[in-house]
This record gives sequence, structure tokens and C-alpha cells, in this order.
Amino acid sequence: MNDIAVRDEEKDNRYVAERDGEMLGFAGYTRTEGVTTFTHTVVHPENEGQGVGSTLISGALDAERAAGRSIVPVCPFVVAYVKRHPEYADLVS
Repeated sequence: MNDIAVRDEEKDNRYVAERDGEMLGFAGYTRTEGVTTFTHTVVHPENEGQGVGSTLISGALDAERAAGRSIVPVCPFVVAYVKRHPEYADLVS
């Protein structure tokens, strides 16, 4: 789903997935000293089953890697995503 943009809304402690300016879902986090803890992921019901969650989390994890941060996946969706995509396992704190 390359038409989905993922961006970090640091002021709201979340990554947001958008298409054409419409928020499709978000991944909430807390962040302290180089570690981002993903607490929950929400995809709006009308957008489920379209790859929004996977695009959101892969974009968020890529951004965390680029920023040099590690992650703590508390959110069950993020835990499952990292298990299915071992290329992100090195990010787990």
C-alpha cells in the first residue's frame, strides 16, 4: 500500500498512517532516552484488512531504526509484527 504515508506526531506520542490527508490509524508510544515503547495500535474499522497496520508499523520501525532508537513492543500487534518480520528483531530492547 504505497499510497499510505506514515509520520511521527511526536507532540501526540504516536505514528499516524494517512492516505490523502485522512488518518487511517495510529500507533501510540512512550519514548525515553533512546527507547520507544509501542503501547497500542488502532486501525479504524473501515480500513481494516487493507494492510494499514502493517504499513504503519513497518514505517514506524524504519523511522525508529533511522533515529538510532530501540523499541519495546508492548502492543500485541507490534509484538506479532516483529515476530513475523525478523529483520526488525535487532530493534527490540
